[in-house]
Amino acid sequence: MKQTFITFLFLLSTSVLYAQPITLNLKDSLNKSSYYTSVAVPDGNYRVTVTLGAKKQAGSTTVRAESRRLFIENEPTRKGEVKQISFLVNKRTTRINERESVRIKDRERTKLNWDDFLTLEVTGDRQVVSQITIERDTVAPTVFLCGNSTVVDQDDEPWASWGQMITRWFNDSVCFCNLAESGETASTFIAAGRLKKGLSMMKAGDYIIMEFGHNDQKQKFAGAGAYYNFATALKTFVDEARQRGATPIFITPTQRRSFDEQGRIKETHANYPEAMAWVAEREGCKLIDLHLMTRHLFEAMGVEGSKRAFVHYPAGSYPGQTTAFADNTHFNPYGAYQIAKCVIEGLIEKGVDFTRFLRPEYPRGYNPKHPDNVDSFHWVESKHVDLVKPDGN
Repeated sequence: MKQTFITFLFLLSTSVLYAQPITLNLKDSLNKSSYYTSVAVPDGNYRVTVTLGAKKQAGSTTVRAESRRLFIENEPTRKGEVKQISFLVNKRTTRINERESVRIKDRERTKLNWDDFLTLEVTGDRQVVSQITIERDTVAPTVFLCGNSTVVDQDDEPWASWGQMITRWFNDSVCFCNLAESGETASTFIAAGRLKKGLSMMKAGDYIIMEFGHNDQKQKFAGAGAYYNFATALKTFVDEARQRGATPIFITPTQRRSFDEQGRIKETHANYPEAMAWVAEREGCKLIDLHLMTRHLFEAMGVEGSKRAFVHYPAGSYPGQTTAFADNTHFNPYGAYQIAKCVIEGLIEKGVDFTRFLRPEYPRGYNPKHPDNVDSFHWVESKHVDLVKPDGN
């Protein structure tokens, strides 16, 4: 059974007419260490403008949206200083049309990604959010993320994936819609209606990014295989996206933390990365080789050091945790943050157009062979904890 420890210090739920901007005045919440604020809005993309600053105190503020998508990270403000930062958030429900809905898993039913509200988490060492404005955006391109537990927005500590970290580095000219879910394969993603949900929101000029292969290799039914069912499913993504004027991009699967005696990463994905590269070349799609980059990343960290990028924590690290976490597939926030940078560098290298919307503070030139110092990574933890690992391995 999923065990979740939740502390809501503040919750505001408001039904609104989304055609007009929504302004939330939050000065009364400056004395709170963290809180959640939600507004009921239809599916779509929304520009969120956060006003930071307080007359009598300095601040360090973090803002995440929906299922822990990171947008503002430890943003400093001096005493009396006021800053405004804007970003785009995709909000959705399971409804595809009048007859169809996404078939989500039981554990997803409490995910903030699938409800009727756009939810923001305001936190930080000393959060100083005084106002939030929310308004509909129908123009900016959307990047639809499709994949498994290495991509999904993980709601709860200590789990995280690159799809919820990549948002931190982009400005309010592009929006990310993360449709990924733990345990999914390319074909089950389609069967559950997740692709169809994305297609129902997709417009010309959008992008769709697919990272599969982790779970696909475990399929054993007739017709399964890298160059059969898997390749066919990938082509379905390409064909459906292009029919709507969107650009498909492939990302090979992240490596598992599996080392040989020489301290080298062992290959555990069979021929699935090669099959994805084959489909990408045949269909004329850009391919980001995250499989190779994460090999470099984990080998650079080393056999023991790489544990600090994954969910490896002794018993008692979190409330109710009676046994140690030793997961060699799923990332913690630091690991997910590093992999998000790998993805961004791959997108830049391939000349993907929406990388022009990177924020100026993005540290260009990230090299997975030289990862960020884990001791300098500062993550303000959410109040939500899940002791059950995500689906898939």
